[in-house]
Amino acid sequence: MSEKNFIDYVKIFCRSGAGGPGSMHFYRDARTAKGGPDGGDGGRGAHIILRANRNVWTLLSLKYRKHVHGKNGEGGSGNNSSGSYGEDVYLDVPLGTVAKDAETGKVLFELTENEEEVILLAGGRGGQGNSHFKSSTNQTPSYAQPGEPSQEGWFILELKVLADVGLVGFPNAGKSTLLSVVSAAKPKIASYAFTTLIPNLGIVKYRDGASFVMADIPGIIENAHEGRGLGHRFLRHIERNSTLLFLVPVDADDIKKEYEILLNELKMYNPELLDKPRILGLSKCDMIDEELKALLIETLPEGVPYHFFSSVSQIGIVELKDMLWKEINKEI
Repeated sequence: MSEKNFIDYVKIFCRSGAGGPGSMHFYRDARTAKGGPDGGDGGRGAHIILRANRNVWTLLSLKYRKHVHGKNGEGGSGNNSSGSYGEDVYLDVPLGTVAKDAETGKVLFELTENEEEVILLAGGRGGQGNSHFKSSTNQTPSYAQPGEPSQEGWFILELKVLADVGLVGFPNAGKSTLLSVVSAAKPKIASYAFTTLIPNLGIVKYRDGASFVMADIPGIIENAHEGRGLGHRFLRHIERNSTLLFLVPVDADDIKKEYEILLNELKMYNPELLDKPRILGLSKCDMIDEELKALLIETLPEGVPYHFFSSVSQIGIVELKDMLWKEINKEI
């Protein structure tokens, strides 16, 4: 998917349908000049509904659909006939979509299950016809309820990529290269920073036909939690990954410091991210010998599982997948 087609943020205006008015009608035919009330109910207005669809990967379909309007319900009629409902409007969105009130920024709900449906704006209820108001003291009620008005508002939809493993690292840390080696994904790869501007997903095949999903998250920079380098856009995708693989190349000036900067950015953005299982992946290990590797191990952060590998020469790739699979399937 090209970068211009991957849309993970949209702001849309929605209006549900108003309810149809109830009917104020009295029964009449050739033999009945003054029959009783028989006004039917108005139909409900259209709901605006968000529906999660696992076959949808982006919010592109809503990028150019800034206004979504539902139809009003029809009014009731005589012979106790109810008006038809306004046809509900379904907006298919990817799994991992978060709906927010654009004015307050409040999170309204999140869609994480396929075919999950949530009403974003409810249609107005139809009004009751005059037949409902007949009583022993009022045999000919000459009034009916109007339908409820529609609801409207501006909403923000944000996508948070769902994956089993999220790759976390500075720009040009080798995340895209790793994803291209372990899966059939073909992310854009180059030797300059910010090659990846959108998340890339790949299906990693494991043993006995098993597989898991890996996400290449665009590179984080220091102070990304403050919005630098599109930080908020990048960081939110990490929230939906069950396990985090921190990537730091072995030729980094200070591996422990880079890891701690990355960890701090996650902490400052959302402290709950620190509760996720994490592994430190040390890439480009074909550039060092065993003696230098032993020296590097002594400088690594404590308490974090680590693994040396090389995407180019594929050293340690099988073992890395074993390590990730074990972490993903670890019983809580």
